[in-house]
This record gives sequence, structure tokens and C-alpha cells, in this order.
Amino acid sequence: MRLTALALSFGLIAAAPAAHAATAQLKGADGKTLGTATLIEAPHGVLLRIEAKGLTPGWHGLHFHEKGDCGAPDFKSAGAHVHTTTAVVHGLLNPDGNDNGDLPNLFAAADGSATAELFSPLVSLNGAGGRPALLDADGSSIVIHASPDDYKTQPIGGAGARVACGVVK
Repeated sequence: MRLTALALSFGLIAAAPAAHAATAQLKGADGKTLGTATLIEAPHGVLLRIEAKGLTPGWHGLHFHEKGDCGAPDFKSAGAHVHTTTAVVHGLLNPDGNDNGDLPNLFAAADGSATAELFSPLVSLNGAGGRPALLDADGSSIVIHASPDDYKTQPIGGAGARVACGVVK
């Protein structure tokens, strides 16, 4: 991704002002820390950097969830995906999709580690551009699912159980 390489080469991720950045400690169902997520407000969305370990090798669904609550062991307290309408249609590849919490899948290597940088034009840290605010009154979280998201199936793209969660702060 050119934006990611450009951001790193100019030190934008490391040097972003605190008011425009947030983090999340990703924890597994056993409460152990699996990694971190760093979120940087960009002019038209959020740049998300994930560094994790201890995941099952392969693809995993990844979503922004509507509540800043990662009550273990199943992380259901994080609620549904972040969205702006009540009739929520999931899927980055769904022509009727309106689910602002949708993100591309995350790949974990054979050793269970995953490192990725993604950009979402669907959210904002503080509600810029009318996008849902991840740092609103009840907060939000980042959830990693057991299986990959097919980007079409309702309600969560077949991504399965929630295996890791981090409250965005």
C-alpha cells in the first residue's frame, strides 16, 4: 500500500499527535495479551496497524465493533459492528453494504503472528466527515474472528467466533 509506505517513511504513525491517535490492547479469551492495534486519524478515515501473536494460522475476520467492552470469554459485550443505520447490511463486497465496521481480513503466519496496516474510509476516531466515531460515549473495540470474512454473508461474513478483542482508547 503506497499510503502505508509513505506514512512510515515520513514517520506519520510514530509522530502523530496524541489527540489523533488511539490504541487497543488485543486480548484472547484467556485474558492474555495477544498484541496491539494502533489507530491514526487520517483526512478521510483511519489508518489501522495490527501487531498480534498467538492466533491460529490462516485468515481471520477483523471488524470494528460498536462498544468499548471486551468482556471475556466470548467478547459478545462488544456488540455488533459499528454502523450508522438500523438496517445493517454486512460486507465489503456486498453492493448493499452499509456496515461501517467492515475491514479486510487479517492473515496469521504459521507461527500465529500477524502484522498488517489497513485503511478504513468508513470510520473516524472522533466523527470527522460524518463517519461513525470510534471514540464516542460508549467507545468501540476491534475484534478478531476465528475464520475469514467472505465479505457478503449476513450478519458477519461467516467469520465465526470472536477470538481476540481490544477496546479502542
